[in-house]
Order: sequence, then C-alpha cells, then structure tokens
Amino acid sequence: MADRALYQDFVVTRSDRLLRTAYLLTRDWALAEDLLQESLTKAWFAWARVDEPEAYVRRVLVTTYTSWWRRKWRAELPAADLPDTPSHDTTGRLGERDTLWEAVGRLPARQRAVVVLRFYEDLPVTEVARLLGCQTGTVKSQTAKALAKLRVDELIAEELHR
Repeated sequence: MADRALYQDFVVTRSDRLLRTAYLLTRDWALAEDLLQESLTKAWFAWARVDEPEAYVRRVLVTTYTSWWRRKWRAELPAADLPDTPSHDTTGRLGERDTLWEAVGRLPARQRAVVVLRFYEDLPVTEVARLLGCQTGTVKSQTAKALAKLRVDELIAEELHR
C-alpha cells in the first residue's frame, strides 16, 4: 500500500511536467497523453525497484516515444479527395516560440529527444546520455546536428527577419 500511495503522489505532482515533455516529443496533445499514460503504466510495474522516480519515468517516456516513432503505423491509404481542409491560424502569424517548436518537431526523433531533454528539461549531457542509453559523445553530436539543422531552418530565419 505504501508503494501505491507514493506512486499516486508522484503521478499527481509530476504528471503536468512529464506531459509537457511528452508533448514536445510528439507535438500532439492526444499522443502526448497516450505516451505519458503508457509510460506511467510501465513505471508502475517496476515501481518497487525504482530509486529515482522522475528520472526513471522520463527515460521510459523517451524510450517509449522512440519505439513508437520506429514502428510508426503506416497503414493509412492515400485518397484522391481530402475529407477536410486544415484550419489556418486566425491571427495571421505564428510567434517565434511556435515557429521554433515546429522546427524542433521536424527533427529526427533522437535529435528531438536530445533537444527537449537538454534545453527544455535543462538536463546535463551526462544525464541525457544515461536516459537515452548512449554515450555522452553521442548526445553532443546529436545536439550539434540538431542545432545545425535549426540554424538553417527557413521558417526560423523568416520569423527572425520580420
């Protein structure tokens, strides 16, 4: 029962921040909620063995996201007619922040995970490497590649020159 109370307290206090991290990875609130729910479910089954709950759940979140991205469902069939037309931004412009996160969303999954963990979660390179199960050099190279892509992103450049 003590484990259950600790788990419930953790979920209540940390879910909002973890959901934001999940959103930054998926760029879709519904997928982010699914990702967080699946990650918390996985964490529950290992809860008795977990020393650092937030770090553990964050790692589960990132690895689950990465595995989702790798086995992305590709069973959709193209159609000649689109069922709906997308809605457009009614304000006529997107803010710099939205433009930046759109550009981050175009990065490959691993680079996006590194950017979110390093710059949104403000984790050190060593912690990101531990969470992703890779070497610190890999984190550094993925960060460098991601930042290089963001520097040449046309939408970011366009937004900065407005």
